[in-house]
Amino acid sequence: MSVALPLVQLTRSGITTEANAPIPLPGTPTRKPAWLKVKAPGGANYLRLKSLMRELNLHTVCEEARCPNIGECWEHQAATFMILGDVCTRNCAYCAVSHGTPTAFDPLEPVRLAEAVAQMGLAHVVITSVDRDDLPNGGAEAFAGCITEIRRRTPATSVEVLIPDFKGSDAALQIVMDGAPDILNHNLETVERLYRLARPGGRYDRALRLLANARRMTPDGLTKSGIILGMGEEWDEVLVAMRDLRRSDVNILTLGQYLRPSDSHLPVSRFYAPDEFAELRAAGVSMGFDHVEASPLTRSSYHAWEQVDKAKATRTR
Repeated sequence: MSVALPLVQLTRSGITTEANAPIPLPGTPTRKPAWLKVKAPGGANYLRLKSLMRELNLHTVCEEARCPNIGECWEHQAATFMILGDVCTRNCAYCAVSHGTPTAFDPLEPVRLAEAVAQMGLAHVVITSVDRDDLPNGGAEAFAGCITEIRRRTPATSVEVLIPDFKGSDAALQIVMDGAPDILNHNLETVERLYRLARPGGRYDRALRLLANARRMTPDGLTKSGIILGMGEEWDEVLVAMRDLRRSDVNILTLGQYLRPSDSHLPVSRFYAPDEFAELRAAGVSMGFDHVEASPLTRSSYHAWEQVDKAKATRTR
């Protein structure tokens, strides 16, 4: 998008001069606040899990999305596996995962993943994927296969799937739901106004419809969604998005701070303070969510091993 200034262009990553030197957009924060600083990973469990992932040729969104919680989660022996490769067919403006032409579908990946879950002794596992718009059902069969293989080896492990939108295909969603995941997660990510900019391959109404259909397919199941803050949304827009998720009967909501992966991604519009996240959490609870996880460092699978029990406890009150 050009502006009326000679030899200067305004892009989603900031202002670019003729010499291609990036200049931060006016009002864009340039330093992270203290509450976003975390310890560098490197504990014994972290190193063991990293070695295991490489040995079994598995990917994690913890690494691919450069999650700030990787050290804490891996020390708790919790990881979010990313299936269907590490190259996405979409190019979301906030996401660190590579985009382009993906590798061929590997039918043995569910077996390798289930072996990793068994070796790690996980009580709860989260499985997500890149978008695979090149596959007939968007890779839905791979999610179902992972659930089946995990249940075969470690039936006590609860399984959460964080799925793409499958381009709105009910048939693809049904394939996943037939696998009976303990939690069906699809992230809304941002407010409706910013979808075309931040998530051009997605549709706001399509995401809400997928979540509502998941509840319709398994009325007793748990559904979950997340929003990342700091990409230019207004406070009232966040509350509208939260209400829209409740109208889709979502049980669990996560709210966290957007962190810019690189200069080529959307800039951070602002950093939300911890007390603002606490206020949004209280608003979510009053809207009727069974559990709301909200903090600057919250990510979709952050403390996922606790969210299941908390949501179930709320539903049985």
